[in-house]
Amino acid sequence: MAGKGKRLKQAYSGIDRDSFYALDKAVDLIKQGAKAKFDETIEISMNLGIDPKHSDQNVRGVVLLPSGTGKNLRVAVFAKGPKAEQAKAAGADLVGADDLAEQVNAGKIEFDRCIATPDMMGVVGKLGKVLGPRGLMPNPKLGTVTNDIAEAVKAAKGGQVEFRAEKAGLIHAGIGKASFSKEAIVANVKAFVGAVSKAKPSGSKGTFIKKVCISSTMGPGVKLEIGTVVGG
Repeated sequence: MAGKGKRLKQAYSGIDRDSFYALDKAVDLIKQGAKAKFDETIEISMNLGIDPKHSDQNVRGVVLLPSGTGKNLRVAVFAKGPKAEQAKAAGADLVGADDLAEQVNAGKIEFDRCIATPDMMGVVGKLGKVLGPRGLMPNPKLGTVTNDIAEAVKAAKGGQVEFRAEKAGLIHAGIGKASFSKEAIVANVKAFVGAVSKAKPSGSKGTFIKKVCISSTMGPGVKLEIGTVVGG
């Protein structure tokens, strides 16, 4: 514990927690502070001016990060026939229909993203109580219920990230790794914030993006100057 405290103290030493930093400088600080023995995930947190309790203020979507996530997602696809073959060819880790549904019902959920063809939603819909709480339920608005299976699988494998506002109007996501170059992290942050900005609901009034912060898994958080992230 003493070693961990010393590491964190050192990481915080160059950061003014009351200040807001330009994106480039913030990324430098985060990379410098990521000293764990593993490749730490770069995480983003956004505080939005919404009340998710109201249906017209929900914020949800997907974004394809230009630099990828650095994480190898396991993708499951519910499909039959030629669509199932397309999914396999595109790199899906699990492909099936009723057999895959049985595995899920049995609690064997060995995937991070779930995609389905429209004709399979009769089967997948029965899994809502299992997949829903885990954020894995396929949704046409997120591109995970589609006949274009190959593209959906490639997107999921290539750096696509889902986001959804929580009860307090907060959004959290992993957007890369500490080993990424500064330029790669900056590009991912801008892409993510841009996607959330475009997802602004009609019911949101006043300032939509109130605060943006980035951090590494084991490091301190750094608050960003909004103007260096939005529209940049």
